[in-house]
Amino acid sequence: MASDAEIRAKEAFIDDHFELAVELYSQAITMEPNNAELFADRAQANIKLCNFTEAVADASRAIELDPSLSKAYLRKGTACMKLEEYQTAKAALEAGVSLVPGDSRFINLIKECDERIAEENGEPPNQLSKQTQTSIADTPASELVDKTVETTNDAQLVASSSKAKYRHEYYQKPGEVVVTVFAKGIPANSVSVDFGEQLLSVSIDVPGEDSYTFQPRLFGKIIPAQCKYEVLSTKIEIRLAKAEALQWTSLEFSKDVTVPKSIIASSSGSQRPSYPSSKAKKVDWEKLEAQVKKEEKEEKLDGDAALNKFFRDIYQDADEDTRRAMRKSFVESNGTVLSTNWNEVGSKMVEGSPPDGMEVKKWEY
Repeated sequence: MASDAEIRAKEAFIDDHFELAVELYSQAITMEPNNAELFADRAQANIKLCNFTEAVADASRAIELDPSLSKAYLRKGTACMKLEEYQTAKAALEAGVSLVPGDSRFINLIKECDERIAEENGEPPNQLSKQTQTSIADTPASELVDKTVETTNDAQLVASSSKAKYRHEYYQKPGEVVVTVFAKGIPANSVSVDFGEQLLSVSIDVPGEDSYTFQPRLFGKIIPAQCKYEVLSTKIEIRLAKAEALQWTSLEFSKDVTVPKSIIASSSGSQRPSYPSSKAKKVDWEKLEAQVKKEEKEEKLDGDAALNKFFRDIYQDADEDTRRAMRKSFVESNGTVLSTNWNEVGSKMVEGSPPDGMEVKKWEY
């Protein structure tokens, strides 16, 4: 008999509440960890959420628990195709169609896999599709099941990446791409960043927490020796030095992306960073810039960082007399006085005013 969590999960899925469905299926799996149906159904919900690596992991587990469950092969094949793992997808789909001969869902997806594989290998897709149909007809079902089980390890490598724990964004300039991973309060020694010719690897390993890994194949090539990163209080800022001054249309490499356009440097001054955008949607740069400034102002800092930000904001918004007063008072008082009144400090030497219990020491040169 289905558990209450499983029944509610199915209802949530029907109502298109896929996140709730995943959560409820997870609760049901906790109570029945060897129920293949639950893993296969959670895989379908993850596919709806575009969590394809999680879907592959769930479908693979369902196949391990019940090799005769055809829908597990279908969902594994679907998720692998979304990840462009066409060989793995094809193996799963061929095993699945052997369990339900003639099922058009499997046949159509296998044909699409053949076409994608043919495109990658430069072969005629129709010819490859006929080979596949002959192979399915002549191969015993047990061998097809074994074939997809052999690909489980490869699929698990794809599925091992955990769901993104930290949000990341990027923008670019003519010579570099700046990637920001929004991870607050992470110790610098828990962060590892490596650079390859066209690869970025970011790892965050905080004791007692799940590790985070972000390893995209980049849109274009970079110069590893000139790349750098900095761990700040609320984020990790990574600067990638471009090998060529090309306009990246995305952060990650994709076979479907056209050749990037060369960046034409402006001779009239500094160039505004180019943020990624959709061709169909016009970006409101003023609104975006205002939003970034608002987020910076609302950023909550602690200790010295908060105090420094407070003084920096005062200085940034002040008139020239106020700035002169701040500079003069701070320097002449050895950092113990910060005045914004030029009329008060402009005509006299500013004496130091140390905190209670301390005294200003005059150094002799």
